Amino acid sequence: MKLVIASDIHGAADACARLMSAVEAESPDRVVLLGDLLYHGPRNDLPADYAPKRVIEMLNSIADRVIAVRGNCEAEVDQMVLKFPCMADHNILVDPTAEGGPLTLFLTHGHIYGPGCHNSVDAWPALPERSALVYGHTHIKVSEKNLEHNAWVFNPGSVGIPKDGTASLGVYEGGRFEHRLL
Repeated sequence: MKLVIASDIHGAADACARLMSAVEAESPDRVVLLGDLLYHGPRNDLPADYAPKRVIEMLNSIADRVIAVRGNCEAEVDQMVLKFPCMADHNILVDPTAEGGPLTLFLTHGHIYGPGCHNSVDAWPALPERSALVYGHTHIKVSEKNLEHNAWVFNPGSVGIPKDGTASLGVYEGGRFEHRLL
């Protein structure tokens, strides 16, 4: 199973276009969107390329491959314009073919469940053995083992408003996570 994992587009259309190019180049089975897709939110500056209607069009063009969760900036109106479910607080994927055995990926934004890194909440869900907590929200890339919870922790960073200097996404394949700069 190959996934492209992206978070925090925040309506940035040019950045979303780079994401779409990466999706085409990576040719994943699914595209995981970890929330904050259209609105920039009251804590963020308006992205220079803010054009949520263009982002809607791009994301809807891959709706059949999207698995999404709700970020803290999503609203009911977002679900009205997006052609894929985007209002769940979390989602779970299991990769039965991961290296070393099946791996459970707990997908969330980071404001309800999170590992406590940067400004994500420290609220761990109950996870089975061989799990990964995959989240966004902080706009900062993370890829590390959490020894206390015996789980991999992965944040792809932000597509639209990176807070660590570089826009990015994640690629998951075979039990491994990698960052890709946009």
